[in-house]
Amino acid sequence: MDAVAEIRSFNRFYTGRIGLLDEHLPNTDFSLAEARVVYELATGGDRPAAELCRKLGMDKAHLSRIAARFRARGLIAAKVPGRQSPLALTEAGRAAFAAADQGSRMRMEHLLAPLNPDSQAALIKSMRQVRRLLDPRKGRAAQLRLRPPGPGDLGWVIHRQSLLYHRDYGWDMSFEGLLAEILGRYASGFDPAREDGWIADLEGSPVGSIFLMKSEDPQIARLRLLHVEPEARGLGVGTRLVHACIDRAQKLGYRQLTLWTNDILISARRIYQAAGFRMIKVEAHRSFGKNLVGQTWILDLVD
Repeated sequence: MDAVAEIRSFNRFYTGRIGLLDEHLPNTDFSLAEARVVYELATGGDRPAAELCRKLGMDKAHLSRIAARFRARGLIAAKVPGRQSPLALTEAGRAAFAAADQGSRMRMEHLLAPLNPDSQAALIKSMRQVRRLLDPRKGRAAQLRLRPPGPGDLGWVIHRQSLLYHRDYGWDMSFEGLLAEILGRYASGFDPAREDGWIADLEGSPVGSIFLMKSEDPQIARLRLLHVEPEARGLGVGTRLVHACIDRAQKLGYRQLTLWTNDILISARRIYQAAGFRMIKVEAHRSFGKNLVGQTWILDLVD
């Protein structure tokens, strides 16, 4: 696959589909660049030209020419005369923005009209995925939230972990069978007084999971099935999931939390160690089509 060619092909398709090749945007005589300037001033408030340049990645000279045209039309004014004064929309500028915003919404509604609700949801999810993959990581962790598993989430966990462990470690489909067995028991016999689960959600899409499950010993809980999607790694997702599981185990009155992992899962082991877990058992085994080294870890929840 030629990634560059695919992106360029998509850009040609998308810019034509939403009308970015038109001379002006719908319901307005603004160019795309002019519409972006008006949008930033309308939604972000008054701001200096230098800040607008940084926000939009726009050349200073280009913004200066746009600002001059807007002043001539009475759409913007400096709040206080002076070169560094914040730019502000006038009443005429706000009216022009409202017309442009309405035109843009109508165009998008027309674009979405042929799609049923499931197709619209799939489109939005894909767009969020593009943004997650291409946007800088700075500030993304603040958008992360942990939520309870909902309909379809357990199937997603099985699907994603099976694919990731096969891709990264070559594990066979017996691992998928184990996942289905574990989560099948969890779903059919869920005990809210002793169990819990979390899906890490980033900008509306799942990017990780973890489960707190009961064991045969009422004093010992099990931490199971921690995973983080590749595009969300480095944001502290795994740490947040593990600490959520620990906190919940403590609140439910467990005295100890245990987990089983394999030595090749280095990133997960580092999270467990940082959280205070200690390894108590190491055992070689053959599972999922591979020779592996299993590890049992425990965390004391009471002094």
